[in-house]
Amino acid sequence: MDDYNVTNQWYQAQEIPREYEPVGKYTAKTFGWMFLGLMVTFLVSMAGYMTGAIIYVFMIPYAIFVLAIAEVAVVLFLSARINKMSVGAARGLFFLYAVLNGIVFSAYFLMYNVLDMVIVFAATSVFFGVMAAVGYVTKADLSKLRNFLVGGLIFLVAFWLFGMFINLAQFEMIACTVGIFIFLLFTAYDTQKIKAYHAAYGSNPEMAKKASIFSALQLYLDFINLFLYLLRVLGRRK
Repeated sequence: MDDYNVTNQWYQAQEIPREYEPVGKYTAKTFGWMFLGLMVTFLVSMAGYMTGAIIYVFMIPYAIFVLAIAEVAVVLFLSARINKMSVGAARGLFFLYAVLNGIVFSAYFLMYNVLDMVIVFAATSVFFGVMAAVGYVTKADLSKLRNFLVGGLIFLVAFWLFGMFINLAQFEMIACTVGIFIFLLFTAYDTQKIKAYHAAYGSNPEMAKKASIFSALQLYLDFINLFLYLLRVLGRRK
């Protein structure tokens, strides 16, 4: 799905013929799917931590790499095939990703103070909520931020990859600050894109539902990454 072109279509649109539901309701449903995904991740991670199952999972050789590859594969497949798959399949892949991420997240309960994680989660919710509101009500064209945001993502991925082979601990605070800033902007950007998808697919209920799941995944990723970067800055390791 070419979100850049879809976003531009929204800004150029004068009328949306025969919307299947108002944009406000459509946006609320999209955030509802995102919150359901977060809930699944939380429940899976808590189950893994409380039962101790996560310890056995990570005793499996290369388990963390297999999970990471599986997560990336799900996101890429959903992004590439969402136009052709059914609504049910799109939702299934979204929740599969939430489950996989929940397994990975179980490890954070072993690494960080649980109270700190609760505080960081609350802070993330506030920051995310503020930026989502900005993205929804602003009249500015946030699609102009796309190249800047992609550049920021490339920097963060490159930092993570180099960090696997080189000790970059002294630069971690800089990378975390960049990460927080980038995903705050992504939250506003992706929230505004919900309106773009509604404008483009408002007269096509099936495609609109799939676009809603795609937006929910993007917002889910924004929230998760914002949480992780804030946790690295504010959280205390055990």
